[in-house]
Order: sequence, then structure tokens, then C-alpha cells
Amino acid sequence: MNADALVNMAVEVPENPLVPPIPELVIGLVAFFIVFAILAKKLLPNINRVLEERRSQIEGRMEEAEALQAEAQQVLADYRAQLADARHEAARLRQEAQEQGATLIAEMRAEGQRQREEIIAAGHAQIEADRKAAAQSLRQDVGKLATDLAGKLVGESLEDAARQSRTIDRFLDEIEAQAAADTTKAEAGR
Repeated sequence: MNADALVNMAVEVPENPLVPPIPELVIGLVAFFIVFAILAKKLLPNINRVLEERRSQIEGRMEEAEALQAEAQQVLADYRAQLADARHEAARLRQEAQEQGATLIAEMRAEGQRQREEIIAAGHAQIEADRKAAAQSLRQDVGKLATDLAGKLVGESLEDAARQSRTIDRFLDEIEAQAAADTTKAEAGR
């Protein structure tokens, strides 16, 4: 090797491997700006358009979700209102049923009372009719016995109907008067 070449090598300052040479740096920057400009003109609008579409879809879906939520809230409010109305209607019907039941019970009691009074009145009427029939039968039997007895005492027959009737009536009137007097005495003694 030549001595001059060695001197030249020794004189040259060693280059820093981290700092690129200036011409390469300028060419790299120019190429970067060209690629950046092409991407900004062609690719960036497409990316922005896609991002805008996605944003509008997301906003649209959010608006749809809000509308559906508002509709669900409205349906829930309607349901609750209908449920409240149904409860009020059920309470009203229950109240009416209770009132009708009470009215029906009162009517049935009144009907039962009326029927009881009719039965009692019919019983009293039957008892009175039976009493009158018994008194009439007793009057006839007592009258016949009294006539027979009076005929035996007097010694003559009292078969004449008019006479027999007067005698019987007189005899029974005396018995009734005596019974009334006994009843008055008994009441006075109390």
C-alpha cells in the first residue's frame, strides 16, 4: 500500500454510524413527503369516509337503542297503567260482589222471616181452627151428655132440638162464666 493512501486514511475523520450522510437524508425526506402526499390524497379520504360511516352507524344504532328503550319505557308505563286499572276494576268488582252478597243475605233473611211469620200465622190459624173444631165437638158431646143427664134428672125426654139447643147453650154459658171467674181469681191472686 502506498504511503499516501495510508496518510489519507489516517487524515480522514471516521464517520459516525448513527448519523446518515446528508444526501441520503435529503433523498429520504423527499421520498417520505411524496409518499405522505399520495397517502393524504388517496388513502386518508377513504379512511375518513369509512370512519365517518362507522361513526354514523354507531350513532344510528345508539339512537335506535334509545328509541327502543323509550318505547320499552312507554310499553312498561302502559302495562303498569293497565295493571293498576285491572286492580282497581278487580277491587270494584269484589266490592260489588260483597255488596250484592250482603243484599242477597238480607233478602234471604227477610224472606226467611216472612216465611217463618207465615208458618207461625198458619200454625196459629190451624190451632185456632182446631180449637174451634174441638170446642164445637166438645160442645156437641157435652150437650148430648147434658141432655141425657137432664132427661134422666127431670124424668122426661129432651129430644126436642130447640129445647135441647137452649139447654146446651145455657149449660155451656154457665161453664164458660165459671171458667172466666176462676181465671180472674187466679190472675188476681198472682
